[in-house]
Amino acid sequence: MTMRRRRLLVAVCCLLVAAAWPRAAVARSSKYAAIFNFGDSLADAGNLCVDGIPDYLATARLPYGKTYFGYPTGRVSDGRVVIDFIAQELGMPLLPPSKARNASFHLGANFAITGATSLDTSFFEARGLRHAVWNSGSLHTQIEWFQDMKPSICSSPQECRELFRRSLFVVGEFGGNDYAAAIFAFRPLEEVHEFVPHIVDSIGRGVEKLIAEGAVDLVVPGVLPTGCFPLYLSTFRREDQPEAYGPRSGCIKGLNTLSWVHNAMLQRKVAELRTKYPGVRIVYADYYTPAIQFVLHAEKWGFLRQTPRTCCGAPGVGEYNFNLTSKCGEPGAYSCPDPSNHWSWDGIHLTEAAYGHIAKGWLYGPFADPPILGKQD
Repeated sequence: MTMRRRRLLVAVCCLLVAAAWPRAAVARSSKYAAIFNFGDSLADAGNLCVDGIPDYLATARLPYGKTYFGYPTGRVSDGRVVIDFIAQELGMPLLPPSKARNASFHLGANFAITGATSLDTSFFEARGLRHAVWNSGSLHTQIEWFQDMKPSICSSPQECRELFRRSLFVVGEFGGNDYAAAIFAFRPLEEVHEFVPHIVDSIGRGVEKLIAEGAVDLVVPGVLPTGCFPLYLSTFRREDQPEAYGPRSGCIKGLNTLSWVHNAMLQRKVAELRTKYPGVRIVYADYYTPAIQFVLHAEKWGFLRQTPRTCCGAPGVGEYNFNLTSKCGEPGAYSCPDPSNHWSWDGIHLTEAAYGHIAKGWLYGPFADPPILGKQD
């Protein structure tokens, strides 16, 4: 790619990201003064795009963004992601990416960036996995970005603490990329399980850093059931081991067990933090349960009843519609006619429809403990 074309792509992407904000702006609710979001590609709203477009970044091309925006915005979905639905339900505008230029962050910012991990790069380097992780901004790096932003949104430490006391902080999801670094390096699953306490402890320390900044209302999401996603089902296919798959779901049991263990340990960490900080409200938000329900009870959620299958992909291994050489946004890939009847968008991320169901479950139950806004009547 020529330097001129690269600069043009960066400029176009930045303009498209910026153009997405006003469209969703609505009257502001008095519930929260601002929203600050941290995370990885499940919540990235354009930070990776704003910082420059890697040649291989298919997510900066259509059909990403086709459903809601009509063009790619840096979100790894066909439209909105969970944090977008939450912001809109709270009467807030969509959060601008924290790296956006000439943006106002007085109502909040989205620090999430594709490739983010819970743990810093040094953890992976020490285990010979530096080549396996693409860490564009760990949780703790994102918190540093947040701290660096403070002078632009409040004039004194006291003013900042008052703003943060009236704000919602969404801390994650984190962990998916940490585990993927070892899984796709084909490390034994027993070794990957050893990462869990390190990752959960890192998330806990991140939450405590934000509490120290003045946060009193936080949401801490768990991870998705990795074994249900076409990327993993295609890469780790075991036709000679039917016992490795859930008899009803068709998901890889070992990978889902890893996700379940992470979530169980994270919920224990949340309980510890609630005890340690009684004046702080910490919500545990569940990605795992809704995703499993999308597989097992697809019709209930408006999805097609089928083996886990991408909406946007290309004929791949078996029936998952996924191929590493023709991923969504690349030549040879295509999008299904109606993404709203699929839960899996590109083999590892979800469709706007799926994110909308999850967001509602976080806001009103049953996919959050306690629900962000309480149960609906």
